[in-house]
Amino acid sequence: MKDASACYRLLGDEARLRLLRLLSLERLNVTELTAVLGLAQSGVSRHLKLLKDVGLVEEQKAGGFTYHRLTDFQQRGFGALGDALLEQFVRASDQPAVKADDARLQEVLRQRKESFLDHSAAGRDTRQLVPGRSWAAWSRALGLLLPPLRVADLGCGEGYLTIETSRWASHVVGVDRSPAVLARARALAQRRRAANITWKRGDLEHLPLESSAFDLALLSQALHHAADPARAVAEAARILVPGGRVLILDLREHDETWVRETLGDRTLGFRESTLQQLLADAGLLHVRTRAGARKSRDPFAVVLAIGSKPEAVRTTARTRKRQP
Repeated sequence: MKDASACYRLLGDEARLRLLRLLSLERLNVTELTAVLGLAQSGVSRHLKLLKDVGLVEEQKAGGFTYHRLTDFQQRGFGALGDALLEQFVRASDQPAVKADDARLQEVLRQRKESFLDHSAAGRDTRQLVPGRSWAAWSRALGLLLPPLRVADLGCGEGYLTIETSRWASHVVGVDRSPAVLARARALAQRRRAANITWKRGDLEHLPLESSAFDLALLSQALHHAADPARAVAEAARILVPGGRVLILDLREHDETWVRETLGDRTLGFRESTLQQLLADAGLLHVRTRAGARKSRDPFAVVLAIGSKPEAVRTTARTRKRQP
């Protein structure tokens, strides 16, 4: 009874229940659990230790990493308790906090797959393992094909895309409305020795940038945070030189309403037709949209859109002669 009492007291904590639910879906290490739960790493480690002490969680070594997973509840004498927990996890699947955890879990698993950390796991098809291959490396390789453009990264967040862009751009300006986020972006750029970046605080609808100053304006996962998406796209077009382009990467329209409160999203994604109209209304030409990749169990898909600012009309002697 004493052991049972200790176990039940541990299960009275919401964070531990969220942790157990995640481990019922996938084995995860401390860093991955920290990213999903949004808790301090020390707190996650403490919760794991307590759950391991009562026999609900166990460790597993693989590829130089320590992963955690649920124990076999039947073998540890938690059969009825385990069944009740798993049933509760299923019933809670539509709750906003649970859906947020699931979305972050999918991102963590995507990053794990792309960094090839888990190819040694049993049952994996190791024929696809190519040392050194990654999407990050390919993005840098493709960047070498681009001219040294002047780029504005609008809604830059903590600056990861800004810094990657700076590897091939002549100069990049990162704009975000949060001073705290910009401070982290500056620190990251300094650590990575990215010197051709300027950071500015401002809103998407009122950019602190001159007109006709950039070759490319990026809106990467930023437009759904804008209070007025149409105004944000128009501002992106305003700062372009003639012939410059706006490139949008955002979420396709979805019904995950929990992102409003949890992530601060103002728009639940966009249809391709909506992005086409926004770019056209901003005066952009040659508008194209394309669907991005989507993973199973991931409630979000990506949509891409691009448009070009009209070239400046050149006045020649012949055209002047035709004018009345």
